[in-house]
Amino acid sequence: MSDTPRKPALDPSTLAPRIGASYPVVFQELCADREKRALGDPLGLTNFGVNLVILKPGSGSAERHWHSKQDELIYVLEGELTLITDAGEQVLKPGMTAGFPAGVADGHQLVNKSDEEARYLEIGDRTAGDEVAYPDIDLAGKFADGGFKFFKKDGTPY
Repeated sequence: MSDTPRKPALDPSTLAPRIGASYPVVFQELCADREKRALGDPLGLTNFGVNLVILKPGSGSAERHWHSKQDELIYVLEGELTLITDAGEQVLKPGMTAGFPAGVADGHQLVNKSDEEARYLEIGDRTAGDEVAYPDIDLAGKFADGGFKFFKKDGTPY
């Protein structure tokens, strides 16, 4: 074991991206080209997660959803994103931010409706027992065993 301390900074481009989503196959199309790089994990962060997300034109961040216990915040770095909630659509540009408090039953998602790639930071806490509701589709999620497990709304596993 080395006595050299870990450096507290990194270049996100050196991290392997996660492409797509872990949804059941029937719900993967919107996020098929979504690219995420986990920034917090390689830096040793454990209380909250941070992802650098890249959405190509036509791609979405997720199916519209809300969390029972997890707060989320996004900060737009580049490009233009359309935020979709119960209130309708709102265009987000670089420097804008949006927050989604835990337990507020207002599903949200980001869609890149522009002709250019968009980048944003996604920040969320890691509260145990989080559940995710998807108001527009027959999908529910539960955080278990280090990841989300997906079910139909009647509890049947996918």
